[in-house]
Amino acid sequence: MGTNCQSWRPDRGRCVKSHGVTMLLLLDVLLQCVSGYLSSPHEAPYPPGSHPGALISSPVAPAAVSALPRGEESYIAKCPSGSLCSRLPSSCMYCHYHLNCTYGKPTAFVCKPKMGVHCLAESGKQPANFSLSVPCEYCWQLEPSQYTCTNSTECMTVACPRRRYNASCEVYDHVHCLGRRVFNKRLFCNWTGGYKWSTALALSVTLGGFGADRFYLGQWREGLGKLFSFGGLGIWTLIDVLLIGVGYVGPADGSLYI
Repeated sequence: MGTNCQSWRPDRGRCVKSHGVTMLLLLDVLLQCVSGYLSSPHEAPYPPGSHPGALISSPVAPAAVSALPRGEESYIAKCPSGSLCSRLPSSCMYCHYHLNCTYGKPTAFVCKPKMGVHCLAESGKQPANFSLSVPCEYCWQLEPSQYTCTNSTECMTVACPRRRYNASCEVYDHVHCLGRRVFNKRLFCNWTGGYKWSTALALSVTLGGFGADRFYLGQWREGLGKLFSFGGLGIWTLIDVLLIGVGYVGPADGSLYI
């Protein structure tokens, strides 16, 4: 026989407490079930657009497409197709350079075109390897007209002794040489800011007493000094004509005259 909470007043509190504990346990189990359902992934039993009787076949891989490795496509546009292999740019071929040669003398080296480059030999056929005549000298020993270098605008060109800077140089693509095609070299400061020597000399001769030559060269302090001293009573003017004429006084930014 069940316990009646209304008939037994002394046990009424105990009965309410037991019912409350039971309700809390049931509520906790219900919350766990709901939480587990919401957190579980819900996926359709079959892929979209299919039905229970359909078979899912394995994906078919597309046919492999022959492609050049990444980074190798850049030289293809520079490589003429169907030309002589010996006239290809250096970026279009691999050459086996050796040091068993006499400096400055033309030496035959074995080369082959890079992948994707089509060239012809003297016979009109496409060879796997070909011979290339290259002067026996390193890239940094080439004439300055055969490579290009970075130009520094932070060094003074008008200085005694002349100043140098570290330049990064790269050989032109049509030039062949031994060693690395990119190298560092110490060069004289030779940049220009656009100032003309003839203009500076003309201003020094005609308006030098008012400091026009110094103002043109960007030397504002000297220009103001000549302006308020009337060219140093003519003495400073004559000295500047001589200094600008021989190139001793140059632009304030340290560049060369045009």
